Amino acid sequence: MQGFRIWSAPDHTRLVFETSAPVEHALFTLKQPARLVVDIDDARLESALPGLEGTDPVIKRLRSAQKSDGVLRVVLDLSREIKAKSFVLKPNNKYGHRLVVDLDSVGTAKRKPKTLSAEGDRDIIIAIDAGHGGEDPGARGRGGAFEKDVVLSIARKLARLVDRERGMRAVLIRDGDYYLGLRKRMELARRHRADLFVSLHADAFRDSRVRGSSVYTLSQRGASSEAARWLAERENSADLVGGVKLEDKDELLASVLLDLSQTGTQEASHQVAGDLLDRLKRIGHTHKAYVQQAGFMVLKSPDIPSVLVELAFISNPQEERKLKDVAHQKRMAAAILGGIRNYFDNNPPPGTLLARNAPRNHVITRGDTLGEIAQRYQVSVTNLRTANNLSGDRIKIGQVLLIPGT
Repeated sequence: MQGFRIWSAPDHTRLVFETSAPVEHALFTLKQPARLVVDIDDARLESALPGLEGTDPVIKRLRSAQKSDGVLRVVLDLSREIKAKSFVLKPNNKYGHRLVVDLDSVGTAKRKPKTLSAEGDRDIIIAIDAGHGGEDPGARGRGGAFEKDVVLSIARKLARLVDRERGMRAVLIRDGDYYLGLRKRMELARRHRADLFVSLHADAFRDSRVRGSSVYTLSQRGASSEAARWLAERENSADLVGGVKLEDKDELLASVLLDLSQTGTQEASHQVAGDLLDRLKRIGHTHKAYVQQAGFMVLKSPDIPSVLVELAFISNPQEERKLKDVAHQKRMAAAILGGIRNYFDNNPPPGTLLARNAPRNHVITRGDTLGEIAQRYQVSVTNLRTANNLSGDRIKIGQVLLIPGT
């Protein structure tokens, strides 16, 4: 065995054994105390395994022994029960042969309720996804910058800005240098019942002159393939965020409900993507002047508006330098926040603090009085008059009143 790496995430750990050739191996767990045993045939250590005491939430200690039959036994002393799976990977342009062992905590975390503000309305949840991570570094610039590092730095800055916004809360899908599968990213956003999913990346191209930001939403083809998957597995699918279950619906009704959800989600995704692109145009060059569409896996949630932002081309030396610059990272985070804020100011989800504060329209019907309308919307008659330039209390049927935010 030529090397060993470990990547620790909040709910899982990945071990990577670098080997000089493909290996046969066996994996099994033991209880009381909890342990995981990895037996690797015809293998030996070229260097000692690292000490992990106190550095990983699951693994307390690593031990190894060379058995007489040539098997290398690696024992992981664990702090709790885990589910383990393993697989081997062939060499690529970055790594040689690898044996990968994934440890997942037993039990599925429950969905977290959306946070309530002091006024009793919930916060809008923004899921911020820093692309790549761990064994998957993403693209690399000529100056040595890795995509996984610059997007995480910008994601953290964006999260801090979102958390300062009244009525909003950020959730970092990846908050460290570890690997997350694409569907896992979607699952985490749904677990937090996110109102918006924003995935951050830094593009690369063989021509180093290519530059600029891009914003993507899901293509129609990508949406259709995901709809087919949900309908095929609807008895195993989580509820839609609105609480609608598909498992007890017949095929036609389930298809209609899913189509309605996807249509609304795609319309919202395209609208927020446009707001984001407009803000990014103000701070730098954009690769395209319009929102693009693609079948990116992380955009496939049928009930969460989702966008993918290619912040810049890390393969362009000038843009790589900007991506590494803290001041420019802050400008990019502020631009993305501006797009998010603009979208939700105009489209606040029901039940949120922003929805309660947002201005609304009311069409006068027979029997309406200014006092009753003010009481219904919990605003003062004075503010209602001011918002509509009324000198008195006279109103007429069909007139549209602007209801000011509270």
